[in-house]
Amino acid sequence: MARTTGRDWLLRAMCAGAGTGRLPTSPPLHDRITARTDMDAPTTPHASHPPRRASLLRFAGLVLIVLLAGCGSLPAKVARAPSTAFVEGSGPSPLQQVAAASLAADAPALSGFQLLPNGPHALDARLALAKRAERTLDLQAYLIADDHSGRQVLRALGDAARRGVRVRLLVDDLHAAPVLPLLTGLAAQANVEVRMFNPLPVRSGSVAQRVLGSLHELGRINQRMHNKLFIADNALAIAGGRNLGDEYFMRSAQANFIDMDVLAAGPVVNELSALFDSFWNSERAWPVAALEDSTDGSALRLRFDAAVAVSDEALPPQLDALGRPSLEVQLSAGPRIQLHAAPAQLLADAPDKGDCVDDSACPASAVDRTLALVRSAEASVAIVSPYFVPGADGVATLRDAARRGVRLQLLTNSIGATDEPLVHHGYARYRPALLEAGVEIRELSPTLTARTTALGAFGRSTARLHAKVAVIDRRQVVIGSLNMDPRSRRLNTEIGVAIHSPALAAELARLSRPEVLTGSYRLRRAADGAIEWLMHEDGREHALADEPDSSWTLRLKLALMSLLIGEDWL
Repeated sequence: MARTTGRDWLLRAMCAGAGTGRLPTSPPLHDRITARTDMDAPTTPHASHPPRRASLLRFAGLVLIVLLAGCGSLPAKVARAPSTAFVEGSGPSPLQQVAAASLAADAPALSGFQLLPNGPHALDARLALAKRAERTLDLQAYLIADDHSGRQVLRALGDAARRGVRVRLLVDDLHAAPVLPLLTGLAAQANVEVRMFNPLPVRSGSVAQRVLGSLHELGRINQRMHNKLFIADNALAIAGGRNLGDEYFMRSAQANFIDMDVLAAGPVVNELSALFDSFWNSERAWPVAALEDSTDGSALRLRFDAAVAVSDEALPPQLDALGRPSLEVQLSAGPRIQLHAAPAQLLADAPDKGDCVDDSACPASAVDRTLALVRSAEASVAIVSPYFVPGADGVATLRDAARRGVRLQLLTNSIGATDEPLVHHGYARYRPALLEAGVEIRELSPTLTARTTALGAFGRSTARLHAKVAVIDRRQVVIGSLNMDPRSRRLNTEIGVAIHSPALAAELARLSRPEVLTGSYRLRRAADGAIEWLMHEDGREHALADEPDSSWTLRLKLALMSLLIGEDWL
């Protein structure tokens, strides 16, 4: 059973009493009981009300919704037909032939890897695999946006199904309400099944409304599937940090994320497929047809086809940041693609991760196993994490490494770049201890980064960091969905791939060349102990005594919110 706290019992009792006139005594819980949206921005009070009154009005409105709607519930029974990844057939598919030709023939135990650092090329890779798949497409997604990129991927899945490809799509339910009509339409196609992971009882409305109506199951719904995975013909797979939406592929006019995926072939793909199967066949994976009205399949299919009839986009730039052509170009040229051969280890959580009660007896999480690799470092550790809340244990791990002479580097978001200010506040309290321990900290600047073009043209959009990468001793690389924070460690399921490859480590170092680093602030302790932010401008380094893109009002707001929201929820 999932761990239950006194707060959980209070919230369950509150929901059980909905309709009796009892009002909740705690503030809205949207930010602290849900997994990261990666897109939410803090709200501001309406100009016609004082801030306190506006907050009370918003809260009263949400409470009223709960009182009127009551608490939702899921169907008592649901049928889940088990299925597994494609293994054998009448012969290898074209993608399997490409994968075999691209791997080291004399080292069958090694897998093959290619970094996908640029958004347009990462989207191209997914579409190219969907277009060429002949047998299976298996996808795990934390978030699919109802935008151009999301619809383009869904259309590619529908097109593949019409060719006879079996499509399995597993989506975390938390942010799925806006795209549910598309998902039910896709599921109505032949050869397609869509499942929702850990669904909320309330099926419509905003995230806040759905969560408030589901508080009687808080312990369960607070556990989310953060995995991102795309597997074609059990031959080639993409894993990493990107959700399926415009912001993750450099197509948004408002904000775009610097992110990282890795394309994989070889033995590690079989492990990724087995991991997908474990989630797919889990009791937490509900067929969307059991949750949504799907009786009129013909109408659903017509609606889906009309909604995803988006125009094709122009091809991505000829070369990515590493000077490599797109996967579409590589596959068209054949018979092989560019891969680095290397041994790999899968770092992944089980679908029932949140059910473990005794921390001392729980299997090591993907984050814990990554920290174990950090503790094994002999010379250097470089961490890229958009949401970095190390906790006392994490600080101790880094301090011990520094005492052994290990060089420690961290790149994370500045307060101006982050889409999660409260998480940044949780990280900020550790900055003095991290600097004192010897960690070299850089924080991505939304304005300075926009001046660089190494990882894409940001234009007028805000630049944000979303990549999750660690490089140990310049030879071990970890890429995946896991953030270095309490939520990734204890609540969300995560996936990472640890690759022993000096070649990949060297490519990641190239992506961090000086012109990229000029897009970030370097932190240091001043003579009086205060933190300074150093920035490069006009060929010189300037020191800023005040935190860039911050204000005392924002800091006060976050400090007050942090009194209500424990660090374990970040």
